[in-house]
Amino acid sequence: MRLALLCAAALAAAPALAGDLVARQGGDSVHLAEAPCTSTQVLVRLEPSQHSQYKAATAVVQGRTFSACWRMMGNVAHLLYEDGDQGIVPLANLKPELTA
Repeated sequence: MRLALLCAAALAAAPALAGDLVARQGGDSVHLAEAPCTSTQVLVRLEPSQHSQYKAATAVVQGRTFSACWRMMGNVAHLLYEDGDQGIVPLANLKPELTA
């Protein structure tokens, strides 16, 4: 019975990851979209077989906007930026993107 309740709770939480997500730290932010990654500057850094695994992202760092692509890896989002830099964002830091 507990297993069934745990599975039901996990399924209820799954939609929370659907849609765009954002993580903020001070004035900096990372926006993760559900749309496929289309940044050619990032995709050229990946093996063609990995393109479908990555989704679109943008980051604003010190007022400057960067294109990125991301994919889920365990309990973190792995990001690859247009300049080749990489980063991770723990799932706990991601919140649903609020739209006006």
